Amino acid sequence: MVFGLVEKKLLQLGILKTNHCCIKANRFYLLFVLLLCLGDYVIKKIIKGFFVILCMIIIFSFSTDNSIESTKKSEGVIIQVSSILGLDFNEKQQQHFIEFFFVPVRKAAHFFIYFVLGITLISFLREFSIPIRRLILLSIVLAFLYACSDEFHQLFVSGRSGQFSDVLLDTFGASVGIGIYYLLFRKKLKEISYEQKKRIS
Repeated sequence: MVFGLVEKKLLQLGILKTNHCCIKANRFYLLFVLLLCLGDYVIKKIIKGFFVILCMIIIFSFSTDNSIESTKKSEGVIIQVSSILGLDFNEKQQQHFIEFFFVPVRKAAHFFIYFVLGITLISFLREFSIPIRRLILLSIVLAFLYACSDEFHQLFVSGRSGQFSDVLLDTFGASVGIGIYYLLFRKKLKEISYEQKKRIS
């Protein structure tokens, strides 16, 4: 219906021709113009939404690891970092090093992945012209809810447990990401919020 109305208006303005041989070309031209007009807006949403989903899938995939697999990954990261730093340990020293940094590395991983999720969430939701305060609050709430679902999911994974302290850490990580995004793009976000208020008034 919208397509037909736009076509009719363009015909009246003489932008499109009415002869039969050009009717199909006219429709393709009109479709192309509409895609050019709407494409950037729609594609932005799709790309940003994709990154939100990708980030959530990565978090979910880490949560599906049982306790043995999860421990091996954390230890592997610690060993790799010690290798990059050129630290030369014997077996006993390496074990002490792993034990010392095991919990901090796992907590840092929680913080970082939700930091990224927070940025992707606010970036995606920004495309819907939501007022700033609601945008920030909604991004934090969604990150919190996903963190809750993630810890709940871990209750059903062998050797894993759900911890509310991790939910708080995850939410804090997401909040930091959201806060940094706001500081970097606050001018643009304020412009969007101002335009939204003008439309409402």
